[in-house]
Amino acid sequence: MESTLKALRDGESVLDLSPRSTVSGGVEDVYGEDRATEDQLVTPWTFSVASGYSLLRDPQYNKGLAFTEKERDAHYLRGLLPPTISTQQLQEKKMMNNIRQYQERNERLFYKLLIDNVEELLPVVYTPTVGEACQKYGSIFRRPQGLYISLKEKGKILEVLKNWPERSIQVIVVTDGERILGLGDLGCQGMGIPVGKLALYTALGGVRPSSCLPITIDVGTNNEQLLNDEFYIGLRQKRATGQEYYELLHEFMTAVKQNYGEKVLIQFEDFANHNAFELLAKYGTTHLVFNDDIQGTASVVLAGVVAALKLIGGTLADHTFLFLGAGEAGTGIAELIALEMSKQTKSPIEETRKKIWLVDSKGLIVNSRANSLQHFKKPWAHEHEPVSSLIDAVKAIKPTVLIGSSGVGKTFTKEVVEAMTSNNEKPLIMALSNPTSQSECTAEEAYQWSEGRAIFASGSPFDPVEHKGKVYFSGQANNAYIFPGFGLGLVISGAIRVHDDMLLAASEALAKQVTEENYKKGLIYPPFSDIRKISANIAASVAAKAYELGLATRLPRPENLVKYAESCMYTPLYRNYR
Repeated sequence: MESTLKALRDGESVLDLSPRSTVSGGVEDVYGEDRATEDQLVTPWTFSVASGYSLLRDPQYNKGLAFTEKERDAHYLRGLLPPTISTQQLQEKKMMNNIRQYQERNERLFYKLLIDNVEELLPVVYTPTVGEACQKYGSIFRRPQGLYISLKEKGKILEVLKNWPERSIQVIVVTDGERILGLGDLGCQGMGIPVGKLALYTALGGVRPSSCLPITIDVGTNNEQLLNDEFYIGLRQKRATGQEYYELLHEFMTAVKQNYGEKVLIQFEDFANHNAFELLAKYGTTHLVFNDDIQGTASVVLAGVVAALKLIGGTLADHTFLFLGAGEAGTGIAELIALEMSKQTKSPIEETRKKIWLVDSKGLIVNSRANSLQHFKKPWAHEHEPVSSLIDAVKAIKPTVLIGSSGVGKTFTKEVVEAMTSNNEKPLIMALSNPTSQSECTAEEAYQWSEGRAIFASGSPFDPVEHKGKVYFSGQANNAYIFPGFGLGLVISGAIRVHDDMLLAASEALAKQVTEENYKKGLIYPPFSDIRKISANIAASVAAKAYELGLATRLPRPENLVKYAESCMYTPLYRNYR
């Protein structure tokens, strides 16, 4: 991946620490709450000590009916609450019925519930439900959950960042709303994605919610339906492109570092292909940036492939890969697999790429199409006669692994799955597109059409499938396995750049979490119920690689990085107030 991006940067590497990166700024934890242990008393600061009615309206400190008698006296809550005193566990039980509203009302209760019920609630707070929420964001909008930076704010972005009430920001997730999941251009309503991602940074990765900042860059939308929607909350104009677009993004990137410092992580989310690669290449050597669609997806899929080798046999280099979809996700996954293959075999990456083939909307990517290909597709143009369809590509290439990242549902047809099965005893089939309606095939289809021989994983969750008396469990190649722990690793090490070796370290750490019990069920990912432990191990591996590469600034290096990661993780248990 770095080799592809270096070509766009005129050979500059993230390890070069470009002098262009030097911008002053940054923040410190003023009150020490970030460092407070659970049993220490904390003061519920807002702009002054929160009390009474204002305390009940502050999601960061509100405990609802769980305020004790002493706290009700000390903070002028008498009469503002019914007389009963509840427990957080009882509130959690009640909250299961209506989870989303609690993120805006009682932050700790929201995250307590999400952590304790992650497998059940992940589809509710993130994919596939978040896609529907984005589509309806204008009509359900109640109050801001992040920052909106539009073309109207050009020249004033630093001032806008200072309007956000929290100062100690460690992770920013930013989108321009142009390619939301498989739903297309949702403009300003794409805010649901940064909000959802950062909820998972906290619940799964233990990053403190007050240090997370969701941002939407509004440059307009080309979605006519939204432009004509009276409830649309964004700019009513066609998308800005070219110089106007990149000038706004550059001002934003400069302002972020100036306001929050060198070590703030900026995660690009759901940018269209043409901008995603350009932004990652441009700012990868000057900022701590990460693109989850390119790098996070690649890391989680590589982990699944590495784990699957125990079921399908052989090494990475023994297998042939065929992708349906050659956008930022597909090419990102392909590059990371080639990089890991190169690392294992000591072969040049140009050689290992030849084991990987991609199909886009025009068919198999081959040398004869090289002149018309976008730059990120060119490394995958191999010598072969033109092939126009996926089924013909499967028959010609005879892949052992089929990966879908096309964003188009029902493209792994019965004929395709049967062709994969005829070539392989245990074909690995990964239908990664989200939401569920866009999945290349369902788990039931994969198991039925392969006569139960396929090893299957998907981007969206599927229930277990019974086929001829046997129950099959499919894995979910969800980016939530990677990005929360990956981000935590960057934060706890004080990393200042993201390097490909960190992505490989994250993949290897995740693959190691798959147990023999998981393998017996046909799973190539561990259960989400262990996600905090998984995230701590990923964070430790990423941090270790940051120290090894000389990109970590938090010194001295902790002796036990796993324990250190666990000690840094936010816990949502209620605190006692002075």
